[in-house]
Amino acid sequence: MDNTKENKQGLFEKKTIHQENREIFKWEGKPTFSQTFPLAMQHVVAMVAGCITPALVISGAAGLTEADRVILIQMSLIVSGISTLMMLFPLFGKLGARLPVIMGASFAYVPTMSAVAALYSGTLNDPRQAIGVILGAQLVGGVCAVLLGMTIKVIKRFFPSIVTGTVVFVIGLSLYPIALRYIGGAGSVTAEVAMANGQTMPWGSWQFWLVGGITLATAFVLNNFTKGITKLSSVLFAMIIGYLISIPFGMVDFSKVASADWLKVASPLHFGLRFEPAVIISFVILFIVNSIQAIGDLTSTTVGGMDREPTTSELQGGILGYGVMNIMGALLGAPPTATFSQNVGIVATNKVIARRVFTTAAVVILIAGLFPKLSAILTTVPYPVIGGATLSVFSMITMNGLKLIAKQPLTFRNLTIVGMSVAIGMGFTAVCTEAWNAGMHFIPQELYTAIGTSPVVLATIVAIVLNLLLKETAADRLPEDTK
Repeated sequence: MDNTKENKQGLFEKKTIHQENREIFKWEGKPTFSQTFPLAMQHVVAMVAGCITPALVISGAAGLTEADRVILIQMSLIVSGISTLMMLFPLFGKLGARLPVIMGASFAYVPTMSAVAALYSGTLNDPRQAIGVILGAQLVGGVCAVLLGMTIKVIKRFFPSIVTGTVVFVIGLSLYPIALRYIGGAGSVTAEVAMANGQTMPWGSWQFWLVGGITLATAFVLNNFTKGITKLSSVLFAMIIGYLISIPFGMVDFSKVASADWLKVASPLHFGLRFEPAVIISFVILFIVNSIQAIGDLTSTTVGGMDREPTTSELQGGILGYGVMNIMGALLGAPPTATFSQNVGIVATNKVIARRVFTTAAVVILIAGLFPKLSAILTTVPYPVIGGATLSVFSMITMNGLKLIAKQPLTFRNLTIVGMSVAIGMGFTAVCTEAWNAGMHFIPQELYTAIGTSPVVLATIVAIVLNLLLKETAADRLPEDTK
């Protein structure tokens, strides 16, 4: 009799715990703080390394001062926090998807931003103005994203997965040289650049390769042979280990951390806005492509976490919010912000969609950006550590592109679109850059900036044009489209 009572009590307790846990699987659920905070921090650690890396990369390419570098990282975090809150609580009820997503500084723009930062920091002789060129183009791109959001039903058909997959694939390929240059010690393969960045060793020193290699190996092992938080945050843990190993080699300088303020926010337009037509063209194309990619992320979120397709209003609100967020980011001085696919993957894996969890994550990200002291600590991460950790991230971007491509049948038409786009985008950019560096300016600088500095732009144009020119048959379409 007593055993029966104990069994019933045990079942009741298990049922109560199960019901409490259900709150994390509801959008309007109210999980306890002990449930909310660990789940929120999981999203923070999954995105923070990727969020600050674009700022680190372009600040190195532009040659920003340490103070401006810290500000760029600060603003990346602040705008990411605000943008995430806007996605969770749509402004005016329309500017935001009202879905469980995390926003952050996007890798997709890094190749173009790096090229623009390096080019204009030299031609303008002012690194801050070079960032202003990026932000000016970002503002226009944000406006275009808003316009695209208003006409999403019409525009979407021009971007099937064969086109977006090709673009994402080229983005990944174009990021590899950046990571490898960083593993070698700096953003450019020259001893002068390494020394200018405060490094005491020339580019390519064995110490750099050792630290970068250990960081890369750590990310690989954690990502492939562990589970749970270590697998999910393999990039962050790899950066921590690489960081600790780099200290004895004298690669970490804490002197600038001591001089950083505890609490300070840079004024809007710190880097200014500068509008260069060639750069604007590149960014408009990138914003259109990333708007379509955002649709994919939002769809993955609802399908994976809510077992349903997103509504038209959710997609439209997401793209409209994406555009407005980047206009705001340009004014505040933050690089382009987009949905973070790694966080979408978390939602699809654990099915946790409680808005309270994502709100907590957004607040933590925002607080991190408000303290320059914390931002300054993040800037002490050596180049080899960044390169070693992000190489694995870049490889996943490439593989995600292949996954999108494989969603459509690999017919001769579809393979032609992919092959020609990659060949022309990667090939032309490589030859154009080599010729330009050799002093052979065979095309105008404006055209070089628009299509010659990054393979992503030209590959996107070619993929869109070929998709329109080559007649699509039933065999070329997605299986569900042929029914």
